[in-house]
Amino acid sequence: MINMNFIINTHENVYVPAEDSYLLAENLEIESGKSVLEIGTGSGIVAMYASKLTDEVTATDINFDAIQLAESNFKANNIDNIELLFGNLFEPVKDRKFDVILFNTPYLPTEEGEVIDDNLNYAFDGGLNGRKVIDLFLNEVKNHLNDGGIVQIIQSSLSDNDETLNMLDELGFIAEIAKKEHYFFEDIVLINGYLI
Repeated sequence: MINMNFIINTHENVYVPAEDSYLLAENLEIESGKSVLEIGTGSGIVAMYASKLTDEVTATDINFDAIQLAESNFKANNIDNIELLFGNLFEPVKDRKFDVILFNTPYLPTEEGEVIDDNLNYAFDGGLNGRKVIDLFLNEVKNHLNDGGIVQIIQSSLSDNDETLNMLDELGFIAEIAKKEHYFFEDIVLINGYLI
């Protein structure tokens, strides 16, 4: 068993690893030698788990505080096989393809008055229906996956799991809810999509 006990520093403007982070991190479908992209790496926790399974990991974030935090976390854990890029969704990797793409999405339905006025907002704000970022991601993801690639995303029952499954299906994936955990008023789900 690979040791996954990491030192995790945190920052007030960066999403602190929570149940959803570990739902993704502990269920990665990554084979050795595969290339991995994590969108929205935050503290870097999921990318660090991925880095123990394969040597080729790229992580991005739109929040520059997150980039700096993830970099410090990689150093604190002596991890040097993660490429860290600043930018929104697929912008930093626009001409590249990967075998596995990971994203713990900002899935909370967010009213205008609920928007947080700092970089932390990127981690939560899913727009009015919780799908603002999820849909942008899904519309692009196939362009960045190699044949037979896998996408693994975290979202909430509040942001319409069936819509995500339907979109993946229409894009040519076999998609399923692989894991589900219930918290208070929502289910947090891991959706896996396999490109066929």
